[in-house]
Amino acid sequence: MKKVLVLSTSLRKNSNSEILAKEFAAGAKEAGNDVEFLSLSGRKIGFCVGCLACQKTEKCVIRDDAPEITEKIKAADVLAFATPVYYYEMCGQMKTLLDRCNPLFPSDYAFRDVYLLATAADADESAMDGAVKGMQGWIDCFEKARLAGVVRGTGITDAGEAASHTDLLAQVRALGKGV
Repeated sequence: MKKVLVLSTSLRKNSNSEILAKEFAAGAKEAGNDVEFLSLSGRKIGFCVGCLACQKTEKCVIRDDAPEITEKIKAADVLAFATPVYYYEMCGQMKTLLDRCNPLFPSDYAFRDVYLLATAADADESAMDGAVKGMQGWIDCFEKARLAGVVRGTGITDAGEAASHTDLLAQVRALGKGV
């Protein structure tokens, strides 16, 4: 049994990327894992100020919701980040959260496998390349971690539309089961 943390980074109500996140979580839970689903909606996460105090203390000096989320990320064996793709990149709140994970860099983090679940209105799979590259760049800073899988939900525009993409949902659930 693995400890799996699924992070939905969209702030949109009934978002398509969150639909994928919940499907991944359901698959991981079906496989017998300990799964926690966490949404950034309603969370306060400020920008990293670059003070680098966290590199010595493994704690962030900013008092908001990011340190609590970072501790959950640190303790999880498996991470799944779900994001909408805006302007060919991960959403801003996901990037801000990843920046705020700087205290993890010198720490003894547990995560090894990281998944990216992304949705975009653009129907071309290459629309996700920026988000994948950004996720890989973050993972590259953690030598024990790897990008274990990517789901590219393309051509999905309206809120909740992903729920009707049954092949995509099956793919995401199977990926979750395979953690």
